[in-house]
Amino acid sequence: MNILIVNQSVIDMCASFFTLLTAAVEVDGTSMSRDNIQDQFVCRFWLTRAPLWCLLVTSTYGILLTALDRYVAVVYPMWYKVSKLNAVTRASSCLSLATLTYLLTLLTYFIN
Repeated sequence: MNILIVNQSVIDMCASFFTLLTAAVEVDGTSMSRDNIQDQFVCRFWLTRAPLWCLLVTSTYGILLTALDRYVAVVYPMWYKVSKLNAVTRASSCLSLATLTYLLTLLTYFIN
């Protein structure tokens, strides 16, 4: 359980930092060209706020996994004590897989 709370805290801290960063830095997108790689990166990465959305989706999955972990601990306490390490490992793997899937989706968006 503690690893899920630490994971959630780190994700929320990164999302908060990125939210503050996007609010503090204004980028004018009117003078960008399609030929410049830096302008393409800024347009697709910064102006769309893709990292913020990625972190928010990851945070939502983290909350879901924490709730699922608590549900299993309350409804099946004996099974939870026996396989607690396996459950945390599986939950962390699912969270990592969900984040990886979302990042790959964003990557295909950036390539096109």
